[in-house]
Amino acid sequence: MTQDEDHLRLLTIFHYVVAGLAGLFACFPIIHLVIGLVFILAPHKFEGKGEPPPAWFGWLFVIIASVFITLGWIFAGFVFVTARFLARRRRYMFCLVMAGVECLFMPFGTVLGVFTIIVLMRESAKQLFTANNPLQPTAVRSASRGGSP
Repeated sequence: MTQDEDHLRLLTIFHYVVAGLAGLFACFPIIHLVIGLVFILAPHKFEGKGEPPPAWFGWLFVIIASVFITLGWIFAGFVFVTARFLARRRRYMFCLVMAGVECLFMPFGTVLGVFTIIVLMRESAKQLFTANNPLQPTAVRSASRGGSP
C-alpha cells in the first residue's frame, strides 16, 4: 500500500466520523423546533405568566429550526458520500469541492478539509482517481497525463 492509498484510507474513515458528528450536531435545533410547536399548539400553557406569545413567534422558531436541521443533515449526507467516493477513488472534483466546504464546519471539518485538500492536490493521488475512472474518455485521460490525444 502506497502512502497516498494509506492517507486516502484514513481520510475515508475520518469523513465517516465527521459525517456522523455533523448529523448529530444537526439534531440540536430539535429543541427549538419543539419550543416553537408548543408556542403554536399549546399557547394556553403560557397564560399564567401574562399574555401568551403570538403564533408567528412559534412559526419563526419552527421554520428556522427546520432549515438548520435540514441543511445539517444534507451536509452530513454529502460528507458521507464524499467518504464513499474517497474509498472508491471516484469523483475527484466532488471530493475536492467538499473538502473546501467542510472547512466551514469548525473545528473538525476544518482540519479534515485542509488535510483532504493537501492529499488530493498531490499528482500521485490524482492518478489514483484517474486510474479508477473507466468512464473518462481516453482523450481527456491522455491530456491529463500530459500526452497528446
